[in-house]
Order: sequence, then structure tokens, then C-alpha cells
Amino acid sequence: MRMSLLQFRAPDGRRGVAALVDDREARIVAGVESTRLLATAAIASGQSLTEAVTAAGDGGAIDLASVQLLPPIDHVDPAHLLLTGTGLTHLGSAEGRDQMHRKLADAAQQTDSMKMFLLGVAGGKPAGAAIGVQPEWFYKGTGASLVAPGAPLPSPDFALDAGEEPEIAGIYLIADDGTPVRLGFSLANEFSDHVTERSNYLWLAHSKLRPAALGPELLLGPLPQHVDGVSRILRDGAVIWEQAFASGEANMSHSIANLEHHHFKYALFRRPADVHVHFFGTATLSFSDGVRTRPGDVFEIEASPFRLPLRNPIASTPTATATVSVRTL
Repeated sequence: MRMSLLQFRAPDGRRGVAALVDDREARIVAGVESTRLLATAAIASGQSLTEAVTAAGDGGAIDLASVQLLPPIDHVDPAHLLLTGTGLTHLGSAEGRDQMHRKLADAAQQTDSMKMFLLGVAGGKPAGAAIGVQPEWFYKGTGASLVAPGAPLPSPDFALDAGEEPEIAGIYLIADDGTPVRLGFSLANEFSDHVTERSNYLWLAHSKLRPAALGPELLLGPLPQHVDGVSRILRDGAVIWEQAFASGEANMSHSIANLEHHHFKYALFRRPADVHVHFFGTATLSFSDGVRTRPGDVFEIEASPFRLPLRNPIASTPTATATVSVRTL
């Protein structure tokens, strides 16, 4: 059985959670208003999320076109939801990043990006319970930067690029004893500024401080070893770029367990009741093919086993950047 959870807001403003089981219609999870609260109750009772959905009961069918779809996870206090990620975990991303940075390095030598990727190939999937090499890691923001499916992705006025990164994200809730609990996986667009990153690799941290969108579904259970997807960009309703991508551990240089270990090994990421959205890296970038997006373009990402796609337009932003002044108290 394949089950996904979705969060929605009804026309009257009430929130709810729905379950998609296999290819059946969406059903409301009775008496539940958020995935986080459902997961909190499941942890407390020793249930899986699938068991918690069954125990809550069937609240009836729901037409997803009649409600506003929300991110599949959020937090009532956005400061307690952290967006982080890892890069150079897929061969496609390594090739694209290496191409971006090669101008800054001796062409006869490997770039730092390729060195990092090859470290993952050699030691990112350790046998048994061994700890593998640590991946590249970055911080994106808090729940305030999380964008719902269908909502605009705002690019700040100082950005030099507004580029998509289609990938899979792991969704986690920290239990009361500090144990990270994986709730499932979501389709994601880890929006980034590739021109800023290409200008100087030390600006990678700046390039990642952008919003990110999650697809409607929280896929419960393990992620398939092989995930097939398609990423495309539409302008004025026409496709201007499209490329297939592959994810899942069969197409990664790191195991998911290794990526999780190197994130949650830091105690500050094991604070009880916090939510984590951790991006596992992309396999393809339109930027590597010379595409330059503009406000109004629409990103569309779809992948099996997710039933619903992720679509987000790029938001228009002011062209003038005001200087931020700090006041002395």
C-alpha cells in the first residue's frame, strides 16, 4: 500500500489533512488539522503514521480542486521549522556544478565541486552501520521561507538568478527524547541563485538563502531506490525547457542514512518538537543549459511515485534595492 498525506485549507478557512492511498480518491483524516499534530500523536502512542491515519478514521472524500493545498508539513511557529540541504549527491548536479566553477580553477585539475562529489562516490554509501564521508551541507532558512504548491516563489530584488532545483526532501519531526523521526518524503523545488554561486564558490551560502517549495504530498514509508522525474519551465503557457531526472539512492553517491547522520549529528538539530525539511540534492539544472528565467515563468516538477506535480510561478519583485540600515540603541 502506498500512502501520501496532504494538508489543505477549506474555503471556510478550516485546515485539514487528507490521505491518498494507492490510486484511490483522497479521503479526509477525521479530526486532524495538521500533519505535525498527527505525527506528534503517532510518536506518543507508538504508532506509525499509517496506523495513526487508520486510527483517526475516515472523514469522507474530498475534491482536492475545491481546496487550497498547503505544504505537506509546516509549524505553527515557523522559527521551529528548519530548511537545510545537501549538494553534489547526484551525478548530474556534479557535472553542472563543475561546469559552473571550472572558470575559477586550473582546467587541468578537478574543481572543489568534483572533488567533493568523488569523495561521496568513494565513501558516501558505507556498509552496515559505518559512518560515511560527510556531504556538502547548506542552510536555506526557516518555515517562513517555505512556499506552498502553486504559490509564487519570490526572488529577492538583489538576486542575479532565479533557478529551479528539482529534488526530493526528507521530512522529520524531533521526538521528545531528541530522536529524529522521519515522517516521509516530498517532491521539492530548492530554489537557488546560480549566477551568484558561479561568481565565487564561497557565495554558495548566499545563493541558497532563497525560498523553497514542497509538493503537495508527504509520501509515507521508504523512498523507492529509483525515482523518475521530469522538470520543465513554462513561459506564457509554452514549455521553454524540459529535462528528465533520476533520484533515489540508486542514482545517488550518498545513502539517505548517511545524509541524515551528518545533519542530525549536530545537537542543535535534535531539539524536541522541531520540524526539519532536508533537501537531498538535484540531478539537473536548467541553468547548466543556459536558461535564464524571468518573473512569470512557471516551474513544473513531477516524479513517480508522487501522484501530484509541483508547480510554482516566479514572483515579480521590485527592481530597486534599498540599503538596509542598522539602528544603534
